[in-house]
Amino acid sequence: MKKLLSVLLVAASLITLGGCGSKKTEEKKSAGSQQKNVLAVGMECNYAPYNWSQADDSNGAVPIKNVDNMYTNGYDVQVAKKIAEALGKELEIYSYEWDSLIPGVQSGKLDMIIAGMSPTDERKEKIDFSDNYYTSNLVIVTKKDALSDVKTIADLKNKKIAAQSGTFHLQVLEDQTEAKVNELADFSTMLIALGAGTIEGYVAEEPTAMAVCADPAYGYVSFVNNDTGFKVKDDDVSIAVGVKKGSALKDEVNNAIKDLDTDAQRELMAEMVKLSPSEE
Repeated sequence: MKKLLSVLLVAASLITLGGCGSKKTEEKKSAGSQQKNVLAVGMECNYAPYNWSQADDSNGAVPIKNVDNMYTNGYDVQVAKKIAEALGKELEIYSYEWDSLIPGVQSGKLDMIIAGMSPTDERKEKIDFSDNYYTSNLVIVTKKDALSDVKTIADLKNKKIAAQSGTFHLQVLEDQTEAKVNELADFSTMLIALGAGTIEGYVAEEPTAMAVCADPAYGYVSFVNNDTGFKVKDDDVSIAVGVKKGSALKDEVNNAIKDLDTDAQRELMAEMVKLSPSEE
């Protein structure tokens, strides 16, 4: 919705960067719709290859408005740039904690969320969503050659598997498996826990797994949604742009991304996986 260092070092750095350095108060810095020439977009800046933090503007990165001397890049960032250009607005990206993104849009501090967010039924009760701009399978990231006995989600029984708080990943893991479920704050924390052996794997979108597995110490169990993998709705494994209820931005975004077809999505995602920090 991203050259070779240790993934754990990258993950550790992302916690620093994703907390994103000296983050300024979001309420004070977010422009939202208060400035008509500005498009204020929220994301975590910590979810490669969808979005991540870096120290410069290389490869088309954009400054993080509420973090001093930091930039963000990734699939979401490139889509945000495309939308801002189509709308004729100046793009400003803000680093928000996951659970603060929807309230940020509801309050008007953010114009939209472009953060690898799935348009689930629960979220649709709170905000509106654009058409989907990427669809993926859910997989399990693990250490290389670990969980080799896992072929379907039924094989996760008694395995120590994590998922991120506040996501439908956690819900399907709890509802559809007999795994020993660990609820963790974010993907950097899960990657560190995996490296430390605290967990045996964690649920992720396939592009995220691909980025992590640039380090040969890691691998992932590939599932096919609604077959060997989790039973999910299409919207649950897709990502879309979130906007305030009733906002005209929904139609404007749909018009801006209408040419981002499946082939274009795959091409852009492949490029972002190559650029993502886990391959640096």
